[in-house]
Amino acid sequence: MDESSAVSCIQDHGSEALNEMIKKLKATSDSRRRYEYVLWLAKKLPHLPEEMRTESLKVKGCVSQVFVLGELLEGRLQWQGYSDALITKGLLAFLINGLNNLTPAEVVAISPNFIAETGLQGSLTPSRANGFLNIFLNMQAQAKVHTINN
Repeated sequence: MDESSAVSCIQDHGSEALNEMIKKLKATSDSRRRYEYVLWLAKKLPHLPEEMRTESLKVKGCVSQVFVLGELLEGRLQWQGYSDALITKGLLAFLINGLNNLTPAEVVAISPNFIAETGLQGSLTPSRANGFLNIFLNMQAQAKVHTINN
């Protein structure tokens, strides 16, 4: 399958932003370019102030320090985060961009299957790939709390 065919096969993952980022990643077979995209996303990560980096916001199961906060504003989740590792920061930014402005129910409904479609697993160490999933699951858990509380 050529790259244009691969891009046209992308399914809807429940978030337009997530779909677009996956499309960008699938548009290249060059793992270095995928890494560059993740690093570019890291530079654009909304800042989580140090005083908000509490144990309750820490993502368990990550080798690096990762914190993520989803706040419900007008029925939609707004995400902020922090990681002390650049690649992990980029993966966090990918998820924040992909899940920002969704309702809690929309976040909960997203299947982690999209992670395989990014094509990043081949470029990530097993611990980073596991961290990527753990960040996503943490964000879903926060979204679930918001669905219960509303």
